[in-house]
Amino acid sequence: MVIKNVLSVALILFSVIDVLGNIPVIIDLKKKGVEVDSMKAALVSFFIMVAFLYAGEGILNIFGVDVQSFAVAGAIIILFLGLEMILGVRFFKESHGSNTGTIVPIAFPLIAGAGTMTTIISLKSKYQNIDILAAIFLNIVVVFAVLHFSGWIKDKLGDSGAAVLRKVFGIILLAIAIKLFKENFHLVITPDQKLGFLRTK
Repeated sequence: MVIKNVLSVALILFSVIDVLGNIPVIIDLKKKGVEVDSMKAALVSFFIMVAFLYAGEGILNIFGVDVQSFAVAGAIIILFLGLEMILGVRFFKESHGSNTGTIVPIAFPLIAGAGTMTTIISLKSKYQNIDILAAIFLNIVVVFAVLHFSGWIKDKLGDSGAAVLRKVFGIILLAIAIKLFKENFHLVITPDQKLGFLRTK
């Protein structure tokens, strides 16, 4: 385990999960009388992410997709997630209607959603599983704390503070997306495709 890698992955996942940005959704659910079990939501999210960390690559193999190709697709998803956070637009529309607030929508899709799972398997192309697992655990600790103290955090940050934080992490996500794309795109292009691309230039 490399501490630097763990912290890097943890920051990436923290940006994608955006649990602070989802505080308004959590507060709104609580105002509507939906009970949210912070511990249960954190544990369910943890197991979903760990399951995808270890089984996600096998699922890709069934469809004949390599990790590098998925990383390129993940980079595109992360790019749009970052644009959402910066521009305040909505590219991904999710249904939050449910009888339970702990598992749906808190654990899935707010915490362990498509963006998070895409990012986890994309990171496998660069980092070791143990580093990603440790980063997931660190994020789950943060997720539990934020869910448990969501009301207090909302009061301290305020609407403007939450908006600024969301935009900062949006910029970080854009940089991560570009880096992921740059490191993996050339690996999914065959020599013939590269030659054809150079000839067209």
